[in-house]
Amino acid sequence: MNIFVVNSGSSSLKYQLFRWPAEQPVCSGLVERIGLDNAVVTHKTLVDGQERVVRRTATFLDHEAALGEVLRLLTEQPGGVIRDPADIDVVGHRVVHGGETFAATTLVDAPVKAAIRALFALAPLHNPANLLGIEVAERLFPRARQVAVFDTAFHQTIPEHAFRYALPARLYAEHRLRVYGFHGTSHQYVAAQAAAWLGNPAVRLITIHLGNGCSMAAVRAGRCLDTSMGFSPLAGLVMGTRSGDLDPAVVLYLQSELGYSAAQVGALLNQESGMRGLTGFSDMRDIGQALAAGDAAAELAYHVYAYRIRKYIGAYAAVLNGLDAIVFTAGVGENDALVRALVCQDLGFFGLELDEAQNQRRAPGLRDLSGPGARARILVVPTNEELEIARQCAQLLAAAGPG
Repeated sequence: MNIFVVNSGSSSLKYQLFRWPAEQPVCSGLVERIGLDNAVVTHKTLVDGQERVVRRTATFLDHEAALGEVLRLLTEQPGGVIRDPADIDVVGHRVVHGGETFAATTLVDAPVKAAIRALFALAPLHNPANLLGIEVAERLFPRARQVAVFDTAFHQTIPEHAFRYALPARLYAEHRLRVYGFHGTSHQYVAAQAAAWLGNPAVRLITIHLGNGCSMAAVRAGRCLDTSMGFSPLAGLVMGTRSGDLDPAVVLYLQSELGYSAAQVGALLNQESGMRGLTGFSDMRDIGQALAAGDAAAELAYHVYAYRIRKYIGAYAAVLNGLDAIVFTAGVGENDALVRALVCQDLGFFGLELDEAQNQRRAPGLRDLSGPGARARILVVPTNEELEIARQCAQLLAAAGPG
């Protein structure tokens, strides 16, 4: 069975092709900077044990153009991994927000697409891109069954006292205003990898997913107890373009005193804030270059970014009643040594000690960056949301039977 996994982000498209039940993908790739000039496509294939890498620069105005390029690469000879789109049996899609409508992986049909569309307001940067990915895949792979895997599912174990807001009870009863949490597929995957590596299924972990979107989770014995994103992906950490936590009165002030409409506030907080608001850049690689050039705004932004993460580490250590390890993952978490160093600064109280030489060393796979005196581990665990999505697709279709 060929399972093609599509992970549509706000400005990126990740994908992997699995010949299930083999968990090693025969093809993987990433399209970055969608909607910007000089988008980059990195496409890797594995044929007879040999990896072939194609890297191209182009301009893709939207996700449909990006996915069309991916299909061309999948079938392009030499090195194509499928003959034509009919070779794809299943397309698995990451969908950010399932609300309380979706608590599990599901086959996509018209009502499911309508429900995902109804949740656009809760994840305005991602759910539209996720649905577009589904609709484009339906056209490009008409024979395949489409499956949606929801970011919110892993966080359904959060207890009510943690997911409820201190708002009038009717707002939860009638409108389901609560914490949902996101990046659940990533948190679930890296938590399981860390627990297996540590040899402790009851391990107390803080998982730290740092990409263009950023979130953290407190995980004990494989169950999520709290997470930094909330009703939408806007809450919590400072992100590429999102503000993260702020006083709700800021929104009231923007509207009552500065004349912002609700739509303008949404655009400001989701698309113009975070690291972009602080520096003018949303990509940490660009901010890192500005920092190296002596830009004071970039230096401040790095400290703001790391400080927010450190605050959550303190809070989640309390939630977990202790700490066995923190886990950095995703693009920034796996690759930005300065972010990790700033986050781990002065956290000896929790038993965390960073080995600076190990932190600076680039290496594939799971890495332990802990110093010799550490009582809690500092891990880098590369996330693999695509593999987790493929597993869930396979489990769902095995239960559903032939279709």
